[in-house]
Amino acid sequence: MHVRDLPLPGRILEHYESQGIETLYPPQVAAVEAGVTEGERLVAAIPTASGKTFIAELAMLTAEGPTLYIVPLRALAREKYETFAELPGVSVGISTGDFDSTDEDLADNDIVVATAEKVDSAIRTGAPWIESLACVVVDEVHLLGSDGRGPTLEVTLATLQRRAPGLQIVALSATVDNPEDIADWLDADLVETTWRPVSLRTGVYADGSVTFDDDSALGIDVEPTGPDDDDATEATAALIADAVADGGQCLAFVRSRREAESLATRLADESLADDSLAGASPNDCAELADEVSEIGATETGSRLADVVESGVAFHHAGVRSGHRALVESAFREKRLKVICATPTLAAGVNVPARRVVIRDLKRYTGEKMTWLPVLEVHQMCGRAGRPHLDPYGEAILVNDGDESDTEELWERYVTAEAEAVESKLAARDALRTHVLSVVA
Repeated sequence: MHVRDLPLPGRILEHYESQGIETLYPPQVAAVEAGVTEGERLVAAIPTASGKTFIAELAMLTAEGPTLYIVPLRALAREKYETFAELPGVSVGISTGDFDSTDEDLADNDIVVATAEKVDSAIRTGAPWIESLACVVVDEVHLLGSDGRGPTLEVTLATLQRRAPGLQIVALSATVDNPEDIADWLDADLVETTWRPVSLRTGVYADGSVTFDDDSALGIDVEPTGPDDDDATEATAALIADAVADGGQCLAFVRSRREAESLATRLADESLADDSLAGASPNDCAELADEVSEIGATETGSRLADVVESGVAFHHAGVRSGHRALVESAFREKRLKVICATPTLAAGVNVPARRVVIRDLKRYTGEKMTWLPVLEVHQMCGRAGRPHLDPYGEAILVNDGDESDTEELWERYVTAEAEAVESKLAARDALRTHVLSVVA
């Protein structure tokens, strides 16, 4: 199916074609055939980089009235706002903790991008722009099953459906085990596929080599370590250096802010900017470090500028939003070679890389170390492989233990399906909060 076949204004068609978008991916064709441009409700469960944002735009651009795009994170809201603002003749507003507009300002826009918490607040305070919505797109809809954001998102969607029975709802997710249940709840058609524009292979590192799920293997030279050294960090550094030496970019995921900064500092000592990756020359990295400093001279910003000079960055919730935005855009522009991040970066923000390395597969919950959810690990793996830029994507889980640990990682994450999404609204604190908000 060609873009010219879509029921879109000429200026929009020209915009897409100017970006090289002339034909649709198979999942996008399936969405059109399911009626996404005709006001039909849809759940799209398709892999990362398979065209979910384009499906959302098709729904919003063909809706007969204002539209709302709900995201879980401020960083994702900012990214989507910038993406939609490039659409010619389309006015876009944003409502998050970082960027807020008055109800009057939001009502004047064709598209409003907002976090679920902001939409929940707007509903409870009677914001008039909510009542006029024709279409709502929900990104990362699998977060219905999260303890923190899930109840708010569930109540928000339930309230919107009750207030506007004819409202078009389009729900998007790359990692969900039971999309048919979500589609049934939303009274929507389901488009589900594993098709990706770039192939992805996932593997486990142990003892100097990576074994992938396509039966291939990769040998990695890891420097011998002493008894006090961190084998997992050394292996992670070697895996990153190997990807960079091959002309690729890399994302490394660790469990905490401190670990993200520590790994970035460790990698900065490798002087990755001296290697040959287009756009990430030492001079360019020095200019980028200056841009980091110009945004704000915080302690964290100063540490970020130091590592950026070597083509490396860290990314976590403690970094100022302006710094995070600069790191994300610089990585997409290939001005950086590596980002060391906490798992929040995997939640929809568009920073794909040739290789993803997941060093930490457990986190401290306040009582003990627990395994990360399969869904969260799959989200991180899904960042690997950039359409039109990479011939393939690689996701590597690091094991620094014995052979039995390798087998457990393989069974727990590589061959396992993501957890099913289940409602968390019945939790006592969540139910109390939302019942009282309805009463109030």
